[in-house]
Amino acid sequence: MISVDKVKSIHSISKTFPWPSVIRLKRYISVPYQNIILTRRNILKRDGHKCAYCGRGDLPFTIDHVIPKSKGGEDTWENLVTACLPCNNRKGNRTPDEASMKLRIKPYKPNHILFLLNSINHIDSSWKPYLFISK
Repeated sequence: MISVDKVKSIHSISKTFPWPSVIRLKRYISVPYQNIILTRRNILKRDGHKCAYCGRGDLPFTIDHVIPKSKGGEDTWENLVTACLPCNNRKGNRTPDEASMKLRIKPYKPNHILFLLNSINHIDSSWKPYLFISK
C-alpha cells in the first residue's frame, strides 16, 4: 500500500484496516487493449448526454447518422451522434449541410483510457503523482 484514504477504512469483527487508495503490484498484470464497443449508451456518454446539434440535455435523445444510411452512411463512431428528438426530426434524412444544421461536436472514436477517465467523475488527488495524464 502506497497511499491510504484517510476517510474510509475496512472493518472486520475485531479489527480496522486502512482503505488503500494507491497500491503497488509485485507482478505486472498485462491488460490487453480494450476497444470501446459501439453502443447507444457509449455514444450518449461520449457526447456528454447533450444534443450534437443544439446542445440541449433536457429532452429525450436518439442516435443520429450524420450521413444518413440511405446516402452511404455507416454505423461508425465517426458517423453517429446524440440528437434530441426535435433536431433529429428537423434534420430528417439529410446531411447537416442539406438541413442547414451545424454539428457542435465532431464525432470521434473514443480512446479507452480517456473514456474511462470521463466515466468517473473525479480523480483522487492522491493518485495524480502516479498517473501519466495531463489534467
